[in-house]
Amino acid sequence: MNIGRLYLVAAPRPHWSDDELLARVGAALDGGVDVLQLRAKALEALPFIRLAERVSTLARAAGVPFIINDRPDVALAVGADGVHLGQNDLPVEFARRILGDALIGRSSHAPADAERAIAERASYFAVGPVWETPTKPGRKAAGLSYVRDVAGRRPPMPWFAIGGITPENVQDVIEAGAARVAVVRAIQDAADPAEAAARFAAALDGVAERSAEAACT
Repeated sequence: MNIGRLYLVAAPRPHWSDDELLARVGAALDGGVDVLQLRAKALEALPFIRLAERVSTLARAAGVPFIINDRPDVALAVGADGVHLGQNDLPVEFARRILGDALIGRSSHAPADAERAIAERASYFAVGPVWETPTKPGRKAAGLSYVRDVAGRRPPMPWFAIGGITPENVQDVIEAGAARVAVVRAIQDAADPAEAAARFAAALDGVAERSAEAACT
């Protein structure tokens, strides 16, 4: 399965109804998000499944991959396209025993983590946090230097820069070598999620255009 370049990690907020979350996710998809993950660490399995079923409907309608954070069991229950695993979650090979030929993503925070993701043959991996973010409290920023390190390795699978990335600083991430980004707050929590997503998509369009031009020269 092909994976996109603008990855939204959607997460419930205590002050939002599920309908509010769904409205924001739908707008983000309209704006250009082409990979969608649901991250709901505070939810137990049944409410997670119920929310995931609703979010999955939006992903299916938009034709984008739908990923579940941390929980292969929830991913299996809702027929998601894959699961995203942290460093302390299941090894990729165990997740594949549950989900078969699914997208298995892995977080990475340092060069050794990137090496592990490559060795495990993850479908893709995330690189960051580029900047400190309240989404990952206590996690120190990996910095643009880590993005450059991974870009220099030329991994055989897609990878996404993540962590504190905004429309204002995304160009710095692109110049460090990233062609894909994953975003939480800068799209989901924006006043206009569709407009925010469109700004990211436009920046990533520039990467694709430059790559195409380079391939022709």
